[in-house]
Amino acid sequence: MKPTDEPRSGTRAVDRAIQVLNCFEGDDPELSLVELAARAGLPVSTTHRLAQALVRGGLLEQDPATDRYRIGHGLASLARPALTRLGLDSAAPHLYALAAGIKITVSVSVAEDRDAVTVFQARPPVFFCPNQVPRARQPLRASAVGHALLAFSPGRAIAEGHAAQWDSKPALPHVELDRVRRTGFASELIDTEDPIRAIAVPIVGPDRRVRGALGVQARSARLDDSLVRSIVPAMRVAAGRIAPLFQTAGGPMLSVAELESR
Repeated sequence: MKPTDEPRSGTRAVDRAIQVLNCFEGDDPELSLVELAARAGLPVSTTHRLAQALVRGGLLEQDPATDRYRIGHGLASLARPALTRLGLDSAAPHLYALAAGIKITVSVSVAEDRDAVTVFQARPPVFFCPNQVPRARQPLRASAVGHALLAFSPGRAIAEGHAAQWDSKPALPHVELDRVRRTGFASELIDTEDPIRAIAVPIVGPDRRVRGALGVQARSARLDDSLVRSIVPAMRVAAGRIAPLFQTAGGPMLSVAELESR
């Protein structure tokens, strides 16, 4: 192999290892080698080699009884400095207290380009179910956390001249954003076999800039209007308590107008 080929080969290996790790994004699955290879879109032999290297590095674990793979403790250790920079280590007690109080998983999301990305989850000690776990990435245009982020973002108003474009491409639900600004929370009904309802409130820093969004979701049969009225005040209090602690690392969030223009 030529020396000039080594960086390219090394970069490809890193890219593939990232593909493998990304297969575990979301709901903390345990995957067989075949399932992992299918998700990563890689040959089984390549996936096995990469997975074993990640196990040796502590980024993945392999269950000795089933041979299935899961996220390793080493990845949590690597993530800790990022959580510290975000202020989530200090905010965590407030989030776990909220989750225990309302008996629903509490998630924190931040804006990344066109998506709301989940960066932290606090699960309750009782009444947890998988329906409470949000997708790792959700579109700002079409999610409760996205609407909570956008409704209070700078430059949120769009000139009426843009309204003509709304019929030709998926437009942001401006009526919904107005409702979020009026009520202080966003709501979304996720259409599944057992419908899920999601609720989110903004995390607004002392500088009045939106730092993130605090979200919960559960079966809509459980998270009905009565329960929403009960938990939204507690969510607002928690968002206010963590806002001074919470620091986002990225650049400024896209405004509504910028998002519409893309």
